[in-house]
Amino acid sequence: MARTEAHNGDGGAFRFWVSDYEAILGLTIILVLVGSLNVFSSSFVVAGANYDDPYFFLRKQGMNLGVGLVCFLIGFVVDYHILMKGRMMGAFFVTAMLIAVAFIGVEVNGAQRWLALGPMQIQPAEFAKPAAIFLEAHYIAWRVDHGMQCKFLHNEMYLIGLMAVLVEQEPDMGTALIISGVPLLMLVCSNMKRTTKFKLFAIGAGVGALLCILQPYRFKRVLALFDPWGDAQGAGYQIVQSLQAIGSGGVWGMGMGMGVSKYHYLPEAHTDFAFSVWCQETGFIGALAVLLMFAAFAYYGVRIARHAKDALGQMLAFGVTMLIVMQAVINLMMISGCLPVVGVPLPFISYGGTSLFVSMFVVGVLANVGIRSMKKRKVVMSAMPSEPERTERPRLRRIK
Repeated sequence: MARTEAHNGDGGAFRFWVSDYEAILGLTIILVLVGSLNVFSSSFVVAGANYDDPYFFLRKQGMNLGVGLVCFLIGFVVDYHILMKGRMMGAFFVTAMLIAVAFIGVEVNGAQRWLALGPMQIQPAEFAKPAAIFLEAHYIAWRVDHGMQCKFLHNEMYLIGLMAVLVEQEPDMGTALIISGVPLLMLVCSNMKRTTKFKLFAIGAGVGALLCILQPYRFKRVLALFDPWGDAQGAGYQIVQSLQAIGSGGVWGMGMGMGVSKYHYLPEAHTDFAFSVWCQETGFIGALAVLLMFAAFAYYGVRIARHAKDALGQMLAFGVTMLIVMQAVINLMMISGCLPVVGVPLPFISYGGTSLFVSMFVVGVLANVGIRSMKKRKVVMSAMPSEPERTERPRLRRIK
């Protein structure tokens, strides 16, 4: 919503957002609308072929949005200090679900990541993302409030590591890296010793390289980055098809619904590679618009974190912002051939029920921190006199 503000009689200053949390809400609404449009455009071919209903995934996305709205309201309305009280119970519950996945999980495309709950399926690994952020935010805030430096190894990090290991075994390396990577980034931005921060970078790089080497198919995907066309029908197939889709869009794109890559050329066109279809159909202009929206999301999310009224709000807002932004960066680098295919969806744009639930919930938490910091500042400002009393200074006569 565009608004104007007067500044000391100098005229109106044009602003899109009155506050940072309003900016986050506006950007989220736009991204959700873009995602819904793209889900239909990228999925109607496979939906018509597999379900005899081109609107199958669009209808499911609509139901997902309904549940996501409830999740958003929970994160937005309930004070984040109250939400934080259930962090340990929530983390243990998520861990129990991850263990259950290993025994009774539903296998899809060779990966056992889902739990069946009646007519629907949920992916517990997605719930581990906010659980890890809540655990780490509380740990860092408590140490900061008590004037103590943060450490790498602590009880919360052990639990976060356990969740990441369980997710990696599904296998889902991309989600496991998000679950462990965002809390580590929060630690790096805390009051931890500088030498420990460098050690974290080294450990993270080493673990990532080890995970790629241990699994042969992952190592092939890494090698395919250097020459995807050398194995265009094997390890480099997804990257080649994605790059062709992106490049064929040109400046203005082929038009919504007119892309050809979704006709059984590009795998997972409505999930992991949804943005490739968007680039093909809307071109450079459409791709740039989405990129700028995620950049703006990062900017306003960091502003909310900086202006939060306490250390808990600061770390929680920063963690949530990094969760959305890191997933976006990894997905964009993946579809452009800068990273191996790791199966990380693009928030709000890719199709996915549990992913959308979690994204909407954490956005609600981010707006929660923002609006409560706004109320804090308003209370402080209302306690101040609107017109400070002026004291007359004695005029000194100039001595000749």
